[in-house]
Amino acid sequence: MARPDELLFAPLGGVGEIGMNLSIYGLGNRHQRSWLAVDLGVSFGDEEHLPGIDLIMPDIRFLEQERKNLVGLVLTHAHEDHFGAIIDLWPRLRCPIYATKFSAALFEAKCAAERNSPDIPVTIVPSGGRIGIGPFGVEFIPVAHSIPESHALAIHTEAGIVVHTGDWKIDPTPIIGPPTDERRFRELGDEGVLALIGDSTNAVRDGRSPSEIEVAKTIAELVKAAKGRVAVTTFASNVGRLRAVADAAREAGREVVVVGRAMARVVQVARETGHMDGVQDFRSAEVYGHLPADKVLALCTGSQGEPRAALARIARDDHPEVTLNGGDTVIFSSRTIPGNEKAVGAIINGLVAQGIKVITDRTRLVHVSGHPRCDELRDMISWVRPRLLIPVHGEALHLSEHAQLARASGVPKVLICKNGDLVRLGPGDPGIIDELPSGRLYKDGSILEDSKSRAVVERRRMAFAGCVFVAIAVTDKGELVEDPEVDLVGIPEKNMAGEILDDIVFDTVVSTVKELPRTRRRDPDAMAESVRRAVRAAVAEEWGKKPLCYIHVLVI
Repeated sequence: MARPDELLFAPLGGVGEIGMNLSIYGLGNRHQRSWLAVDLGVSFGDEEHLPGIDLIMPDIRFLEQERKNLVGLVLTHAHEDHFGAIIDLWPRLRCPIYATKFSAALFEAKCAAERNSPDIPVTIVPSGGRIGIGPFGVEFIPVAHSIPESHALAIHTEAGIVVHTGDWKIDPTPIIGPPTDERRFRELGDEGVLALIGDSTNAVRDGRSPSEIEVAKTIAELVKAAKGRVAVTTFASNVGRLRAVADAAREAGREVVVVGRAMARVVQVARETGHMDGVQDFRSAEVYGHLPADKVLALCTGSQGEPRAALARIARDDHPEVTLNGGDTVIFSSRTIPGNEKAVGAIINGLVAQGIKVITDRTRLVHVSGHPRCDELRDMISWVRPRLLIPVHGEALHLSEHAQLARASGVPKVLICKNGDLVRLGPGDPGIIDELPSGRLYKDGSILEDSKSRAVVERRRMAFAGCVFVAIAVTDKGELVEDPEVDLVGIPEKNMAGEILDDIVFDTVVSTVKELPRTRRRDPDAMAESVRRAVRAAVAEEWGKKPLCYIHVLVI
């Protein structure tokens, strides 16, 4: 029996994975609840397993059903894995959105860059501010992270306070913005925190994440010592890193040239919102070729090996304005996101093969994470002193390590959940009480598909085992009018014996049709199914894989 003031939590994305974050909080009873959504992000498609899929988004069926009770969507910060799905999914929800100034401005720029983007209003909340959203009081607490204006949320309700950390770290010397607000977290701990919903990304790493100021020093040293041209690639949203690169260039007497639309967009938003105050003007890519080699630094997109991004094009020597030569230097001021290793490795190998010096975080401190390591997680627990901790934002190993750390730190109750689990936070003993609809949506071109859609399933199979197309023209008695048409796509031309597979398939089709009983030959659907089975078996016999088969029977 639901209590009148039950406080609920459910992750619909971002648990058991890194990316695609969407959390919801519910307040009320089983007859009437208000829901608050936190973040609405994406993951990126894997061409090996999801060919042609650009983005992966959380399934929001439950929120669509509860749309009239959805009081708002709050953004912790403006990384794609936290706000990248809004343009596509907001039209299904049409709820108010709340964000701080930089996040709202970057979202507006993102909308402007999208074709046919809906008009999505965003209410701007001051950093450190608190607003009422339905029955929830939401407080934005500044935290250090790798993008400006990142915030944890203190969600105040009659049933208790929840601290939703978002992405954070402890950095006493961030380049942009204030450090993580230890004082406010301690105050909340004194008030009493019902639950801490915490970032687990670096729970497998001991110690503390180094500071951005240390990275800035390393980059300044490398740029000053470099001969020839210098290119730096980093996450475009890491404005603190962009400032560090700009300062290093100025000290070395180099002009900064911005290469890549995403980078240019973030730089513009950062200047408009005051996060680049005092930073010299950057130059456009057209100027690059007119500057002496020792007087230029190219700030490039493409740190994750994106094939159309600036650095990949430079590495292939097909960028219209920017080139690199032997003796030049490229600094990867980033970490490679799991799944992108091959693409990044291909770029690095291509650059090295051209005699270009490549520097990564494997050898120099040119990148630090924006997420907390174990000692920082312990600090947060000691400040907040929650009665319950739920690890989120991580794969199974990260969640397990965070949970183990929390238990060792004395948290009374630790609960690991999965996407779709509905958790009662209070009052009473917390626990999983139900399962909500959850899953994934795939963005395929301009269309959103669910994970069981024909296009997604068949394209994956087609990528693995090819496809056979057969067209058969028959009389109304099932006699062949002419030779069948056969077309093989993505299938080897010959078998191991050197025999042509097209011919083998053709012979299989003809013999199957001729051997069918008279009743099945007069049924086009039955004939198509018999031919499909025979062709799949024949190709499997010769190749060892079963292709997709499409058989079209035309009765003339």
